[in-house]
Amino acid sequence: MDSKVSNDRLQLDYQLVCDARDHGSHKAYADLMASYREPLYLLLLRMTHNTTTASDLTMETFCKAFLQLHRYAPTGSFSSWLFSIGVNTYIDYLRKRRVETVPLGSVTRTADGDFIEYQIPSGQPNPEEMMIRMQRDTALKEVVANLKEPYRRIVEMRYYEDLSYEEIAERLHLPLGTVKVRLLRAKALLASMVKERGDVL
Repeated sequence: MDSKVSNDRLQLDYQLVCDARDHGSHKAYADLMASYREPLYLLLLRMTHNTTTASDLTMETFCKAFLQLHRYAPTGSFSSWLFSIGVNTYIDYLRKRRVETVPLGSVTRTADGDFIEYQIPSGQPNPEEMMIRMQRDTALKEVVANLKEPYRRIVEMRYYEDLSYEEIAERLHLPLGTVKVRLLRAKALLASMVKERGDVL
């Protein structure tokens, strides 16, 4: 890439970051997403080999990046900074998926000739874990209820009604890009509200 083009890109990205970070500009958020959504998605697709997972991790990466815009410094390209967050998001995804289990049919014989069958984890939460989840769900719903429109409705449609971005856009008669930007903004607001409450969600 030509050095002038590269410098122009750096300056443009930094201006967009400042507009989004300091002024909450929806257009700046949308422009950053428009520039880097596809290359970020392709990067994550190469790692996950799954279109749905890559798409979800792409949106999660943008959400994390937009919440951390104050950490971005124009000493490096925005794309490199964003992609590093994407890689870390993928690593976190792998960690969450990792479950210690014993293969089915794990039976072994001891030195005395006795057979021992290993207990295979059921994967179901115990009563204490279920109670914690219920408390977290209740706290999160309380926070969502305090969101202002149009953010509250878009969160409810995405996570309570399990609608796709396309379905939300159709119902609200909005461009798909607007739906994605508003959802990212809603997540940022939720994170801020949860932090103020001191809840662990």
